[in-house]
Formats: sequence, structure tokens, C-alpha cells
Amino acid sequence: MATQRDIAARRTVALVGPSAAGKTSLAEALLWKAGAVGTPGSVERGSTVSDHDPLEKKALRSLNTTLLHFEHRGILTHLIDTPGAGDCLGQSLPALEAVETAAIVINAAAGVEPMAVRMMEWAQQRERDRIIVVNKIDAQGVDLQALVARIQQVFGKECLPLNLPSQKGERVLDCFWKMKDDGPPPDFSSIEAAHRALVEQVVEVDAAFVERYLNDGDVDPAELHAPLEQALREGHLVPICFVSARTGAGVPELLDVIERLLPDPTESNPPAFLEGEGETAKPVQALPDAGKHVLAHVFKITQDPYVGKMGVIRVHQGTITRDSQLYVGDGRRPFKVGHLFMLQGRELKEVAKAVPGDLCAIAKVEDLHYDAVLHDAAEDAHIHLKPLEFPLPVHGLAISPRRRGDEQRLHDILIKLVSEDPCLRVEHAASTNETVVYGLGELHLRTLLDRLTDVHNCQVETRPPRIAYRETITAAAEGHHRHKKQTGGAGQFGEVFLRIEPLPRGAGFQFADEVKGGAIPHNFMPAVEKGVRLAMEQGVIAGYPVVDLKVVVYDGKHHTVDSKEIAFVTAAKKALMAAVQSARPCVLEPIVDVEIATPEQYMGDITGDLASRRGQVSGTQSASAGALTVLAQAPLSELASYQSRLNSLTGGQGRYTLAFSHYEPVPPTVQAQLASQYKVKDDA
Repeated sequence: MATQRDIAARRTVALVGPSAAGKTSLAEALLWKAGAVGTPGSVERGSTVSDHDPLEKKALRSLNTTLLHFEHRGILTHLIDTPGAGDCLGQSLPALEAVETAAIVINAAAGVEPMAVRMMEWAQQRERDRIIVVNKIDAQGVDLQALVARIQQVFGKECLPLNLPSQKGERVLDCFWKMKDDGPPPDFSSIEAAHRALVEQVVEVDAAFVERYLNDGDVDPAELHAPLEQALREGHLVPICFVSARTGAGVPELLDVIERLLPDPTESNPPAFLEGEGETAKPVQALPDAGKHVLAHVFKITQDPYVGKMGVIRVHQGTITRDSQLYVGDGRRPFKVGHLFMLQGRELKEVAKAVPGDLCAIAKVEDLHYDAVLHDAAEDAHIHLKPLEFPLPVHGLAISPRRRGDEQRLHDILIKLVSEDPCLRVEHAASTNETVVYGLGELHLRTLLDRLTDVHNCQVETRPPRIAYRETITAAAEGHHRHKKQTGGAGQFGEVFLRIEPLPRGAGFQFADEVKGGAIPHNFMPAVEKGVRLAMEQGVIAGYPVVDLKVVVYDGKHHTVDSKEIAFVTAAKKALMAAVQSARPCVLEPIVDVEIATPEQYMGDITGDLASRRGQVSGTQSASAGALTVLAQAPLSELASYQSRLNSLTGGQGRYTLAFSHYEPVPPTVQAQLASQYKVKDDA
């Protein structure tokens, strides 16, 4: 049985932040310095442990979350390398749930980019300990002192250097354990000033230390572990470390910080487990104790062509061994753990057990799914994690197999790929009989298509993205339809009267039965609701789903012989369509938040272009010297192939991210165009 000392000898860290910040190279440098690899790999040569996927090697960027580990000075560190593209948030965000510490990696040359801000906010919301790692400190022309000031401006004064660069980024000097300048000077500030700022920030969480500090003038850093751990846990301190993954400068110091200062599983904020659903859900605390019953959660699913389905898990409580009997959520049938793996990139190392703080993988269990809670006690059947808030996938792509007869195979592969990424979604559009895949952007969907063709050998045809328009109503109205059909034998008869009224945006659908006196027998009411839902799915004015609607069925008629379910389905469907037509219907379009990182000189061109796309600029933020982030909102329909336009405006230097914001009515001219197109299809 593992002891508390064994659990305290574990660290879990996720490297998060924007693309091109050097997270993968930093992970490689840490593996090399800890002795886990013989020589550091290269992203350019495709030789890193982390980016082992052929698609990643081809793209020269991370596309997946990769698990790594190293053992150094008796400490086992689980490291997660995450992709930095906004399109890959379905991979990177779940990593925050699996670790004690989120290390936000910042490119010294690029400054504080939007993705760094996003990841810092998400880590703070999930109450992860946070540390900022400034990489590429040896880049030409960087102003690290100005960057620290910018970090403090964006993230707060609690962001303080734990070490300082020296000799133009060739070395890094510790400022926590070391108290005075007695060697080469740092490139800015001083060790004494940085040390004093750190100690003052840490002791503020403990009144006794504050008094000692005021009386004695200093505190031995060796005594500060408990208040430092508290300051990190409460977000009262966010340390800044400096490294160059390319030269190795600062990497030993960062390794030392991970092992000596970052929290172990017994010290961090507990995971956000809840028992029950909705407002009655109660917090449940998982204790990092190897002797208690098991609580773990699945934060990543992979579908390997050779290994099969594999769930990557974080153990929070108890011990999992080979042959353990575990339940998946509220499932009634346990499964037996056949093999337990620790991951090193693509390599699987079989282990005998996993204790709190361990990240490992279980293969060939079909019931595993993202966010599933694994347990071995019946009383834990209703425990789940507080859900992560993912961006809504709104980039759509209609997809079909190139070869007839492959529809089912394509569907099966898509379901597997969607299970790996919470930000991918597959829908069947009934109105057009299309399979539509939704993702977070062009890169997201392009990666999906590459996996289909390169990994699964499934050739497909695609069509331009179909915007996820919706329909709604703006006034109350009534609808009525009598369906009567005589075919020689028993006929069909059903009559439905209903009222509709608009609901607030995002409220969804409400259905009420107010029929009196058995005008519509109770057993036919499910058929009435089915007809209403069919009409809503099909759309009324432009062929898009109807949303935010309340339907009240208040009267009708039936026939003792001829009334059948199909008759009431048809009557309700046509009654709803008639009501919607009278309720001042409108088409809604998705509006997205746009963040555009651009050199300052192109701002005017970008804002003018956004205005021509019905966009509204809400402000700008200074990212670094000579660079800006433009914040705006625009209709998604106006941003098709926007990266190409942005490349043209900025000479290839601009980047953008999208996040769904809300739905708004389209302009009347656009609605008329969409409605006319739908009528042509409907009449055909």
C-alpha cells in the first residue's frame, strides 16, 4: 500500500498557452534534464516524444494532449503537453482537471497573447495553482522587464519573478532561495529586490509570519513551504520563471521549482466533485489517500487503430491495480482492469498500480467516455465532476463518403473521433439529409479530415460550411389543422388546436397539455408532441430548427375509429407550421467573439474589414511592443475563410480566434434570401 509520503512525491503539471510558445520544446528539455531521454528531440525534425502523431509531425505543431513523465530526485512528475491553437481547446482544457498546477507558457518575443489570457482565466476558474513560464528569453530584441510589467498589468501584481534572467538570457538566477546579489547581475531588477517581494507576498497569508518578518527583517525560505503552498492555492502568488528551451537556460531551475515548490496531491485545491444533479448537487471531497475507496475521472479518450479504445485517467482517491473491479459512473456492471499503463508519448509502460496523483491509462473498456467518474463503491454512483465550460463548436462542414455504401463506416469513424474531443459534434440535418460536423475552426475541421483520410483510410467529399442558423418567433399566435384521410378502409383523422409564444433567448422548448374533456385522448398526446418537434426540427420559414418556443395544445378532435398516432403527428406538425407563420418569425444567426492578434500598423485595415462584414469592434489590447489584440463581434456567416483574408491584410502576420457568443436576428434582406432558397428546395 502506498504511503502518504509516496503520494507527496508526485507532481502533476500541464503546460498550457498559445501556439509557438515552445511548450513541446520545453517538455523535451525537462525530460532531457531529468534524464528521461538521452537527447532532446526537435519539433522541426519530428523527433520529440510529445508530438509523435504523424499529423503533428507533418503540421510541425501539437494537435493532441500528450502525457509524459519523469523521475528526478525521488519525485515522479506527470507532465501534460497541450496544443496551443484555439481550435484545440477540446484537448487542452481537460488537462486542467488532471493536474495540480497549470504552467502558462509565454513566448517572450510575442508577449501576452490571447490564448495565455484564456488559459489563465480557465485555470483560475477551476482553482488550479498557476505558474507563468516565460520561454525564448534568448530571442533577439526581447524586453523582459517590460514583459514582466505587462504580465502584472494583465494578470495582477501577484505575478512575481521566482528567478531572473542574466547575461542576456544565457543564465537564470534563483531569487527565492537566494537572498542577495553575489554573482553576475540579473538583466533587470536585483535578486535582493525580487526575493523581498516574494517573501512579502508569501508571508501575507500568515499573520505569524508577517509579525516575524516585520520584527526580524527576513524569514528563512526553508520555513516558507506551508505559506507558499497556501499562497499558490489561493492565487495570492503566481510565480514567474524564465527559460530558454532551445539553449537549456533556466531548465534546471524550473525542474527545481517543480520538485521543491509546486504542490503535491495532498496540498492543492481538491477536484470539483459533486453528488447529485442540478441545484440539489452537493460538493464531495476526494481525499488523496491510497487506502480509501477509488475515485478517478477520465479526462482523455483515444481510439488507437492497434490498441483500441483507451481512457486516460487521473486518480484522486484510493488505489487502482490490475484486476481492480471498477464502475463507470452510475453503471451497474463493473469492469475488470486488465492492464494499467503509464504513458510516455506513444509508448505504453505497464504498471502494477496507480495511487492519488497518478495519471495512467486503461485500455479496451468500451463504456469509458470523457468525464466519466470511475469508482469501486456503490455509494459513489452519482458522483461527477463539475462540468467544464467548452466553447460551442459552430464551424460546420457537410461531409459524405466518396464511395457509395460507406455511409455507415463513415458514421462509425466520426463517432470515434468525436468521442476523443469534447469540442467536436456530429449532427444529421434532416432538412437537407446531410451529415454535418461542427468544430471550433478551420484547423479543427482540417485535422478531422486528415485523420479520416490518413489514419482511417476513409475518403470523403465536403461542401462549404452550412451556418447553424436557427428560427424563432417574436409574437404569440395560434395554429390549427385538421388531418383527414380516407383510403377505402379505416381512415386517418386528427385535429389539433395550439398556441405558441416566444421564450427568452436560450430557453429552449416547452410543451404543455391544456386539453379539457378528452378532446384529444391522453394516449395521443405523445404523438402531438412528436409532430410539434418534427416541425421544429425541420424549420418553417428557412429550413432551420425552431428554438425558444412554448407550445400549448388546448383543444382538438378525434374519431373513435379513424384516429391514429400518425394522424395527430401530421395535424400537430402542420398546426405548428401555421402558427409560426403568424407569429412574426425570424431567422437567427450565430454571433461570435473575435480576437485578432495583429501588428499595430494593420489595425485600421482590420477594423474597416470587420465593419464591412457587419462586425463591431469593442476594443483593443496591447499584446507586446508593436502588437495589438483587436476585440470584436461579428456574424459567423461573414467569417468564412477569414484566415485567408487576414493573411492578405497583415502579410501573414495576423492570427485570430473565435468563440460563440449568442444568436441575433439576421437583417431582413438576408432572411428573405434564406427563405427564398428554402422555398425553392421545398417546392422541388
